[in-house]
Amino acid sequence: MTEEDARQRIQNAIDQYGQHAGMAIDLVINETRSDLGVETANDLIEEFDLELLYNIAPSESYGSGG
Repeated sequence: MTEEDARQRIQNAIDQYGQHAGMAIDLVINETRSDLGVETANDLIEEFDLELLYNIAPSESYGSGG
């Protein structure tokens, strides 16, 4: 999966399911974390405001020193 694929899948879930898209989006985010890394997944969470809208929180990246 590419970042653009993930972005399209998230947007499609939002368009199709609206406020009930959380489970579908969570699956995409988990796949994104696995395929592309935590930073990319977190960028998508921020871009689509998924934490506020669907309670999907960003992950802390390991070794970030944060």
